[in-house]
Amino acid sequence: MIFEQFYLECLSHASYLIGDTSTGRAVVVDPQRDVQQYLDSAKSHDLRIELVLETHFHADFLSGHLELAKATGATIGYGAVAKPQFAARAFTDGERYVLGEVVLEIRHTPGHTPESVSIVVFEHANDKVPYGVLTGDTMFIGDVGRPDLLVSVGKTSDELGRMLFNSLNNKLLTLPDATRVYPAHGAGSACGKNLSTETMSTIGEQRKTNYALQFTDIEKFVDVVTEGQPPAPGYFIYDAQRNSQVRDVLDEHAVLKKLTISEVVKHVDAGAVVLDTRDPQLFATGHIVSSINVGMDGRYAEYAGAVVSPGTNIVITTDEGHEREARIRLARIGYDNVVGWFSVDELATSPEYSEKSSRLTADEFSQRASTLAGLQVVDVRNESEFKLGSVQGASNIPVVQLPNRISELDPALPTVVYCAGGYRSSIASSLLKRAGFTDVSDVLGGFESIRLLRQ
Repeated sequence: MIFEQFYLECLSHASYLIGDTSTGRAVVVDPQRDVQQYLDSAKSHDLRIELVLETHFHADFLSGHLELAKATGATIGYGAVAKPQFAARAFTDGERYVLGEVVLEIRHTPGHTPESVSIVVFEHANDKVPYGVLTGDTMFIGDVGRPDLLVSVGKTSDELGRMLFNSLNNKLLTLPDATRVYPAHGAGSACGKNLSTETMSTIGEQRKTNYALQFTDIEKFVDVVTEGQPPAPGYFIYDAQRNSQVRDVLDEHAVLKKLTISEVVKHVDAGAVVLDTRDPQLFATGHIVSSINVGMDGRYAEYAGAVVSPGTNIVITTDEGHEREARIRLARIGYDNVVGWFSVDELATSPEYSEKSSRLTADEFSQRASTLAGLQVVDVRNESEFKLGSVQGASNIPVVQLPNRISELDPALPTVVYCAGGYRSSIASSLLKRAGFTDVSDVLGGFESIRLLRQ
């Protein structure tokens, strides 16, 4: 058997290639949208990808099922509850898919979403202990899938939570303790609140250590699992819908057009957003007026999807050689409207289109807060972070909620924004400036630098 995990750090996303060496037949589970790595791996192992299995309609990324199907002729498969708008095989609960010696068993495990399934992998058909189970977003390492993420599908978080409890106890925890657990996400994903940095565990280990698996009372389970979840980026609903629809496939090798400043201005005048992908410090030294700073060194696509509406035309500002990566990472969340890229070096010849950002040290912020009446302080961390300590008088608006909550702030007041370390605050301050806030700064080093100053 060939079993390979592909882990995409920037989205905390795990996908899998499973192949049978006796027949050369292979399956890919929950692929990312740029699929070349699966094609390359299959070729290196002399495998033929014949099936793309999805554990559910993903919300945090646009899956590569259509791309792989086009590239290989593979069938797309879902659990029978899923109703995609394209041709797909519907797997019933308990159905087995035989690759040769390797056998996959589909178990319906609703809860995170109504259509969620898990895939039990047997290296040999008669094995008493499975090689492992691909749990999708039903069970993570250290956590379980949140049932409150897509309540718009017609189920309440309470109903989905009860489904999740039953799926965990009746479908997954019935597996032998030695069964390896392979989830679809790890630490950093907004699909849960306590995901481990580990990308593999066992049923036995999770039975002992996973906080969400310690409850025998279904009411308590639902309460604990739904409490304190991080806010979901705005693009999640969009991606969940697009993953069920027919759409254009990604050409991951397409060359992105380099734009002149005059071309950028024309796009901006027509409604495009300039997304500056550089480090916040570089962004602060000079950028195109009204740019939004979402650095590629952080969770770039996720935050871009939080502050830029789906379907908006985007101009990328980046250093030469990074434009492809910037485009591909946006495409992974279904943001295909990238009209070109711009090198900030060209601003030197057009300073009239350039502006700088204000970034304060913790000491400068402290002085300003003590001397400036009416200072508006905004904490853009998640609520769970805010509760552990904050600046007195600060308003807590998580950065992923800021686009829909800007009206809670007064654009006429001097404003200082902070996060944990300075990445999210640069996103927020650039967003506020674009929205018409004239006096906006963020804090270098974030709340940690403020906390250290207080000591």
